[in-house]
Amino acid sequence: MSSSAWGLLALYLAVLLAASWPLGRWLAALCAGRLPGWMLRLEAPLYRLGGISADRSMNWVQYALALLAFNGLGLLAVYALQRWQAGLPLNPAGMAAITPDSAFNTAVSFVTNTNWQGYAGESTMSYLTQMLALAVQNFLSAATGIAVVFALIRGFVARSSGVIGNFWVDVTRITTWLLVPLSLVFAVFLVGQGVIQNFSAYQDVGTLETQTYQQPKNGADGQPLKDDKGNPVLETMKTGTQTLAMGPVASQEAIKMLGTNGGGFFNANSAHPYENPTALSNFFQMLAIFLIPAALCFAFGREVGDRRQGWAVLAAMTVMFAVAVIAITPAEQAGNPLLPPLGVDQAASALQAGGNMEGKELRFGITASSLFAVITTAASCGAVNGMHDSFTPLGGMVPLVMMQLGEVVFGGVGTGLYSMLIFALLAVFIAGLMIGRTPEYLGKKIEAYEMKMTSVAILVTPILVLAGAAVAVLAAAGKAGIANPGAHGFSEILYAFTSAANNNGSAFAGLSANTPFYNTLLGLAMWFGRFGVIVPVLAIAGALARKKRLAVTAGTLPTHGPLFVVLLIGTVLLVGLLNYVPALALGPVVEHFMLWAGR
Repeated sequence: MSSSAWGLLALYLAVLLAASWPLGRWLAALCAGRLPGWMLRLEAPLYRLGGISADRSMNWVQYALALLAFNGLGLLAVYALQRWQAGLPLNPAGMAAITPDSAFNTAVSFVTNTNWQGYAGESTMSYLTQMLALAVQNFLSAATGIAVVFALIRGFVARSSGVIGNFWVDVTRITTWLLVPLSLVFAVFLVGQGVIQNFSAYQDVGTLETQTYQQPKNGADGQPLKDDKGNPVLETMKTGTQTLAMGPVASQEAIKMLGTNGGGFFNANSAHPYENPTALSNFFQMLAIFLIPAALCFAFGREVGDRRQGWAVLAAMTVMFAVAVIAITPAEQAGNPLLPPLGVDQAASALQAGGNMEGKELRFGITASSLFAVITTAASCGAVNGMHDSFTPLGGMVPLVMMQLGEVVFGGVGTGLYSMLIFALLAVFIAGLMIGRTPEYLGKKIEAYEMKMTSVAILVTPILVLAGAAVAVLAAAGKAGIANPGAHGFSEILYAFTSAANNNGSAFAGLSANTPFYNTLLGLAMWFGRFGVIVPVLAIAGALARKKRLAVTAGTLPTHGPLFVVLLIGTVLLVGLLNYVPALALGPVVEHFMLWAGR
């Protein structure tokens, strides 16, 4: 890697640590309900209106049913708004109703925090749909993920209580006292950087090629019009105009990043200058993606009574993240080996960035684009500032692998931490088998029931990814969407199902996925990839909450030191990634060998 790449990575991690540490204290307070009195007084009318008792905790079954009902209603609301948008207000561009299959896919996508987009936002969705359907779900889906990790943390902390909190209270507090304030501040910053925020109609503007000329004007009968003196009536015409989409972008962009939602107001996503206009906005968008996931690690350590536990989880995430950045950046800086023999200069110089710049914004270059690609796929964000389809085979494999790990490398808000804690349970179970004693984690015995639920949570997404990709490459409707036959086309399909089942939402591009076949199949993968993991996690939280906390003894495996960090990373790599090795060999790996063999 170049010195600038090392410097950007170091700066990013330093700022992330400095910003997430104090936020972790506030997240811990939210989890425990330690709020100022004025906040509790402001909340009270909301609970009375909803008929909710804020002091009543739920067991895991009640918590899961409330969560599923809440998200199910959200699914219906987003679907209905898309189907009716043609007749609703705030539609200055006259967007038509969304087709049933695309509306279903989009509704599932935004409810599950995936934000997969099979459509171009600025030419498909009205302002009302963007705000009331998509942006609202950006808040609520993010709050759902944080609520689940709060429930799991309470399971570790509880002493034989069997309850894990109140879902309605959690979602209300997370949205009101965390996501909305952060999004407001970040949206104002983005507007200051040049991100647009308006309700204007789309604007027709002239380009550098605009030419103005006059021509005779015809009447309704098609004949040239003449004035009183018999001279032809002329009209002014222009060529080279371009229509620029407008809209309330900054407000959606803020929660898109802070909630690790992804998606974009515009089809070009965070490569669009109205979404991501400057290098500074690009840096802070990357920071926003990891901010809450990193802060949750600190909140976890505080709540379980041992801050070293949070540091250990954060260390494992950071190591895997840094390795991914170190892998992708040189792969892109090396460029395409087929181009130098054709006389193409890919060397970095004062006049050009060098390397593989295909599909990347000149404003950001390879270093910032590579870092963004790892961040957005390590978290369940899915926002992109460059086209992953245009990365080199090994460069494109890194984002794919980051998702296939289960998005535990920081991961989505809430999702990343509870997924990593699932791997931590598996790690201590494996260690217990090796030393011949009942495994424990944070004072709770890990027994058969927890391991069954852990197995379900870990295996759901690989089954969805591999089975979905297999169906797509076998079905005629699946193969019809492939624009690049061969290894690259398979990579595109594998990436699509990996992104959907792991609730990421980024796309490899090149795959025509806005069809009834892909909209339906990917929609199902997104739904079960989200809730097929959440329900077992809540079951584990409930089981742990019923257990007594055991005292630490000489035989207890320390779960806060370097040895456990290595064990945790090894468990993630061996269990999380090995499922995908054969599929990766058929896609990016073989494509890499084909590329370099063709030099």
